[in-house]
Amino acid sequence: MEKDEIKKRIEELREQISYHNNRYYNEDNPEITDYEYDLLTRELKKLEKENPEFITTDSPTQKVGGKAKREAGVLVKHNVPMLSLQDVFSKEEVFEFVEKMQAELEEPEFTVELKIDGLSVALRYENGELVKGITRGDGITYGEDVTENVCMIKDVKKKLKTAVPYLEVRGEVYMSEASFLKVNERQELLGKKVFANPRNCAAGTLRQLDSSIVKDRGLSLFVFNVQDSKGISFTTHTESFTWMKEQGICVIEKYFVCHTKEEVWDSIEKIGEMRGTLSYDIDGAVIKVNHLKDREKIGATSKVPKWAVAYKYPPEEKETRLLEIELSVGRTGRITPTAIFEPVRLCGTKVERATLHNQDFIDELDIRIGDTIIVYKSGEIIPKVKAVIKEKRPEDAPPFHLPEICPICGAPAIREENTADLRCTGTNCPAQLSKHIINFVGRDAMDIKGFGEVYVESLIQEGYLKNIIDIYRLKEHKEELIEKGLIGKEKNTTKLLDAIESSKKNEPQRLLVGLGIRNIGKAAAKDLIKYFGSIDKMKAASYEELLEVPDIGEITAQGIYDFFKNEENQKVLEELEKMGVNMKGNVIKEEGGKLSGSIFVITGTLPHMPRSEAQKLIEAHGGKVSESVSKKTSYVLAGEDAGSKLKKAQELKIKIIDEETLLKMVEEDKKSE
Repeated sequence: MEKDEIKKRIEELREQISYHNNRYYNEDNPEITDYEYDLLTRELKKLEKENPEFITTDSPTQKVGGKAKREAGVLVKHNVPMLSLQDVFSKEEVFEFVEKMQAELEEPEFTVELKIDGLSVALRYENGELVKGITRGDGITYGEDVTENVCMIKDVKKKLKTAVPYLEVRGEVYMSEASFLKVNERQELLGKKVFANPRNCAAGTLRQLDSSIVKDRGLSLFVFNVQDSKGISFTTHTESFTWMKEQGICVIEKYFVCHTKEEVWDSIEKIGEMRGTLSYDIDGAVIKVNHLKDREKIGATSKVPKWAVAYKYPPEEKETRLLEIELSVGRTGRITPTAIFEPVRLCGTKVERATLHNQDFIDELDIRIGDTIIVYKSGEIIPKVKAVIKEKRPEDAPPFHLPEICPICGAPAIREENTADLRCTGTNCPAQLSKHIINFVGRDAMDIKGFGEVYVESLIQEGYLKNIIDIYRLKEHKEELIEKGLIGKEKNTTKLLDAIESSKKNEPQRLLVGLGIRNIGKAAAKDLIKYFGSIDKMKAASYEELLEVPDIGEITAQGIYDFFKNEENQKVLEELEKMGVNMKGNVIKEEGGKLSGSIFVITGTLPHMPRSEAQKLIEAHGGKVSESVSKKTSYVLAGEDAGSKLKKAQELKIKIIDEETLLKMVEEDKKSE
């Protein structure tokens, strides 16, 4: 390769690695696997080593970690740099490291530990009390203060048994597979974006502004190093582990002490065999010099300690035959195809299923029943299909297409706008019953106070809720519900049943949101009711008439039209109307008022009115209310304890008003009528 070509390739690699660094460290949303990233980094290091004249100070190889984030907290100066580790990928490179240490040190001892795939943090203790939790940030100068959040992690020791003057330890915050699945299930249930993997979820969670979310998601932590201490000292790394265990600190649960390169490699292989049996992800094994004096002697570069390396396991892949494609319907109505194949062993466990995501993924691989496929485990835990060996394809294997009807209830299945997801449109689909009901009773829909997720699940399980109509039949079972205690005692049960009855009087746009039509949120529902005046008129509208509604696009219009033409959905609406649920709208003054054309964002607690009332007032005088602050925002109505929305408004120089100012604006509008 010519020098110009080498330089060009180095620049390309730097650009790619910097991009992926930002995705990984700052956005918690990587696009490539760790292994793919490691290969890019490895190529860049090799080219720079062979061509040192092209090394620059801004190269990713000369930096540590990402850029410290400011949005979620205060930046804290590192007392001890949180360096990264040099990666190695082969037995030869492991032996080379051990031999180098043996040449420079007198009879060195090594530890081989699990390398947890999570987010690195430092914990500082003063007089035995936890005083600070800090993210890695830029790894050298600053990290982010996440003290309140780390205190919500069950594995974090808040008070040591021995009140040493100062102790700083470094650990890895991670999420178990069970916790990860639970979080994603809830994200999907609430219609929010699911996390790509446990590491992303752990990182995103630790940076939450609300520490209660951290507690709810069930993060975990392993400590893997003493960074600094005063009042106590250690001879070896393993000695510090023993002492930390005695203090109640949760340290890496599996490690080996070795003296030869053969013992080190044997330990790496043992950890490799564990990968499939662990309840959390690991992305390698760490080899460290055990004696701390030896570490001081060996030292570190500006980027990595020279006394440790991280061995990265190659992804394990197996060939197998695709037997069938199974369709399942999630609680949000999403239809997911799953590959069922002849069982193979990957990372120590038997694997016979892997998601195929959607039709686009199936088309991209051109995967067909009977194909020989290559499967692997992403993050050493999640089975995935990598490729099809088309040379081994049966001659008569037809292309696979997802059905246009739900495999559970037979309702039409539609592809969502701007996504590859296929969803069931059936209101009474058993697979998504709990989601439908939770959405129906939620704040943005019928807003039935006190009707929480736990009650919904219990009532479904006991057979009282088979569809949304049954919500209004619960009063017929009042005595049974009280006796069984499904909604608590008599007072709670009566209160909830009264709230259900009151919801019948709601504005019809709330019912429209509650029906769960895709892409119909609060704003779209309000626009539709304002245009048609009632759900009955909207139900009778043609596709062309629906398109005439402002901000209603082709896909949304088609979704609405298909929903109301479905016989099962028609029966649901008829029953709700018979029960007295309001289907007709009130005329709301939204055009021509003083606030017409203005977009408001409400944040904090207002002194004299709930936020919902303030929203109605704004909308009654022509304004619109948005959930998020942007350059399009006209005013931010701020009350007590206003949070990040107020901060963003200040940054964007958006006008901030209080309740009194809003009332004056409304009063002026009334005078002008």
